[in-house]
Amino acid sequence: MKLIALSSLSKVFNDEKPTDSGFKSLSMLLNERRSFQVAFQNKANDSITFSIDSELKGFIKAYLVKCIPSKLAAYPDHDDYVLRNGESGLYPDLLCPIKENTPFSAAEGWNSVWLEIVPDESVKPANYIVKVNIQVGELKAEEEVEVNIIDKLLPAQELIFTNWFHSDCLATYYGVEVLSERHWEIIESFVKTAVEHGLNLLLTPIFTPPLDTAVGGERPTVQLVDVYRKGYKYSFDFTKLKRWIEMADRNGVKYFEISHLFTQWGAKHAPKIMGCFKGEYVKLFGWETKAESQGYRNFLRQFAEAFNKFVAENNLKDRIFIHVSDEPHMRDLVHYRRAAKLIKEIFPDYRTLDALSDYEFYKKGLVETPVPAENHIEPFVGKVPRLWTYYCCGQYKNYVPNRFFAMPSQRNEILGFLLYKYSCEGFLQWGYNFWYSQYSIREINPFTESDAGGAFPSGDAYVVYPAPDGTPYTSLRLKVFYDGLQDLRLLKLLEKKIGRDEVIKVLEKGLAAPLSFTDYPRSDEWLLNKREEIIRML
Repeated sequence: MKLIALSSLSKVFNDEKPTDSGFKSLSMLLNERRSFQVAFQNKANDSITFSIDSELKGFIKAYLVKCIPSKLAAYPDHDDYVLRNGESGLYPDLLCPIKENTPFSAAEGWNSVWLEIVPDESVKPANYIVKVNIQVGELKAEEEVEVNIIDKLLPAQELIFTNWFHSDCLATYYGVEVLSERHWEIIESFVKTAVEHGLNLLLTPIFTPPLDTAVGGERPTVQLVDVYRKGYKYSFDFTKLKRWIEMADRNGVKYFEISHLFTQWGAKHAPKIMGCFKGEYVKLFGWETKAESQGYRNFLRQFAEAFNKFVAENNLKDRIFIHVSDEPHMRDLVHYRRAAKLIKEIFPDYRTLDALSDYEFYKKGLVETPVPAENHIEPFVGKVPRLWTYYCCGQYKNYVPNRFFAMPSQRNEILGFLLYKYSCEGFLQWGYNFWYSQYSIREINPFTESDAGGAFPSGDAYVVYPAPDGTPYTSLRLKVFYDGLQDLRLLKLLEKKIGRDEVIKVLEKGLAAPLSFTDYPRSDEWLLNKREEIIRML
């Protein structure tokens, strides 16, 4: 029996012996989290145990990497930087916690144990050896990796990062009442994990977010502001919103992203808003409400007055981002302009933030912070003072970074270097835990259906899985994405020493062309070696 040590960038498939070899060491800073893997081969009915021999033993979390089925692993016209030609099959993704000397089983074939090093302030800078022993049935083997912990600290994360948090999916999957005590517990557990992996801007459903919803359809109601209507006058109760903010504060959230006040793909209708009217809890606004209707505009003006007062009383002004409508196109310009003008008028103190990839919207002053897709970012570069970008299912050609099951992990982690190169203030991705089919038509089981009903390539819609106890299981994609955010902070630290221009030279040394979202070395070895080079320069 032979074990194979692998970097965090490797993906181990059950039916294929890992070809990566030679991984022996890694370097990290005192407050970094870094991972490596140890691959092994087993039969379906084998009992497997592992143990760790190291001074770092108490600071290592262990997971079994499990493969998840994918029917749609990639769109047919994908580029060539994919795994297995983007074909359907089983892809390594889910991280299931395992304990030392506690037997577990794994799918037949090749598997890996994922080992995440999480130092605390008691860990001293030094070279450590981590020996990993794995027993499969009667067979035993050992592999070791050297971990060099450097006497430096990463600076705090400056990047503003939102990965849209779908509270309704939690209630649906776990079968709990929306905003019941159990729902609040589950929400907090998932928020905690999101923040631990870089999220600091939290999608906040003051009203049910009008996202990925079929025209005329609706998602389960999750509404943090209670609304009361009397004639054409409205009053508001912010008790639940205050609880949400307190929960987020407990877990380290810095900013709040107010959900969209007009429908997706055009800003033509109102989102679903429920309220009490004549003694009944009813839908006050929705698809039947045109965005320019006087009734809805009257409501928004009254809501804004109350909301602005709540924000002032709770000292939240500098922590609020507000959405108009998601992903408008040029054909929607007239509708979006009307909506954006109203939002700016009634919410003058907050930054507007919308995913849109046509520069004309920004040029016309309709959005303060446009968020173009990576493959549409170039027209915005140098013209938008605080640049953001995003990716979703549409970013899969020309080598742009993304996190699909069928993409190499290097294509995930490289984002950190690129966000530094482009001086991005923020990054947005739409699916932290979207466990519905496209247009939110039905619930899916994320363990067995990973492509939103065949609509989005596996890996687009979520990075966490629901554990039975109401906490999240993480994924190797979530860990690798966070590694990219740590790489960004590493570059910021080096910048303090040698300046930004020199850091760019270090990143681009020996390259045929400058780093860009479509042109970067597509090599695990290059990325790992570049990290080591940067750390040596500190």
